[in-house]
Amino acid sequence: MAKIEKKSNTPATPKKSITGFDFAFGKINYILLIAGVVVLILGFLLLVGGGSDDPAVFSDKIFDTRRLVVAPILLVLGFVIEIFAIMVKAKD
Repeated sequence: MAKIEKKSNTPATPKKSITGFDFAFGKINYILLIAGVVVLILGFLLLVGGGSDDPAVFSDKIFDTRRLVVAPILLVLGFVIEIFAIMVKAKD
């Protein structure tokens, strides 16, 4: 004899957390947000420096590849990661 499953007509209730409220973001969102902040901090740290100790002396250090290319790329990448972290929908 085949067993017949009983189906209820009530809609499924959404999952609730243990504390009784849901967070706006899931775990993956928070991981991506932290990764984006780390990339942004690294980009800003790469922008630091390059000045001269003596204001009368010109220093070519401000035109370093690290400051003109690498740091802005990291900053844009960090902001893209942040936007993606906010927009991504967690899979339930």
